[in-house]
Amino acid sequence: MERERKRKQQGPGRPASSRATASISPTDALFLSSRLPRHNSCRFASPHAERRSPQCKRLPATIYPIGNAQMGQVTRYMLLTGASRGIGHATVKLFQENNWEVFTVSRRPFSDSCKWPAAREAHIQADLADLDSIERIALEVRRWLPDGQLHALVNNAGISPKGENRSRLGVLNSDFRTWMTVLNVNLVSNALLARSLFPELVRAKGAIANVTSIAGVKVHPFAGTAYAASKAALAALTREMAHEFGPEGVRVNAIAPGEIDTSILSPGTEEIVDHGIPMRRLGDPAEVARVIYFLCTEASSYINGAELHVNGGQHV
Repeated sequence: MERERKRKQQGPGRPASSRATASISPTDALFLSSRLPRHNSCRFASPHAERRSPQCKRLPATIYPIGNAQMGQVTRYMLLTGASRGIGHATVKLFQENNWEVFTVSRRPFSDSCKWPAAREAHIQADLADLDSIERIALEVRRWLPDGQLHALVNNAGISPKGENRSRLGVLNSDFRTWMTVLNVNLVSNALLARSLFPELVRAKGAIANVTSIAGVKVHPFAGTAYAASKAALAALTREMAHEFGPEGVRVNAIAPGEIDTSILSPGTEEIVDHGIPMRRLGDPAEVARVIYFLCTEASSYINGAELHVNGGQHV
């Protein structure tokens, strides 16, 4: 009788056992579920709820729309170092296509080949080997941010000095100046830029993407010792930053490209492609740019401290 009474109250249009979310799409359901209050009696939500420390608070997930059309043309801001060619160029173009404002840093003056909007006005010429330039860069970026929020920092700058006839520099023929210049550009400047712009990244709950290299995980026939050591250290720095910055909502990850089709390829790269890369081809700068974009957007909202290999399997 009680069941019959409830059925009559429910009405003829819907059975009593139906769910209100039946007509909601999976995307909408995820968006709504992250905002529903959690009741203390809902202990089935986690099998570890009884063992969770009182100090271990459950932070609500923040789900943002992804992509230009869904974002309602909301502008985000990114700083990218090493923007003069190759991966840097491709990354700037991809971010701008998705309504990001991009600021660039390069040791070279502005190039007319950078044809994206407002490229000249948003470019800073600075040599990252000179660590005194870091604060000047940060000051310029802060001046350009309307709300004091930096949504992404992409540390893409990197140098790999060569010896005579573009020979590989090993330990025995790398002097003190070579080591310090490479480490300052490829490693130390990344840490100092992140430190200087950390308040702006925190306000935006932003992301940092460090560009490492295949040379950081295996000996490379062309990349020098100092370069390889700096990229391996940058992978370690990525983990350290992810651990330290994560509690403030700033994610830090790395991208390790392999042989990418840019103007700086060394003679003999064809041998690596034929015998060292399972996919038997060079990578395209746009393929690396898409991974960088992924790591700087909410599609990767729970990825922190990772190093993603973009090398066609060269690292295996």
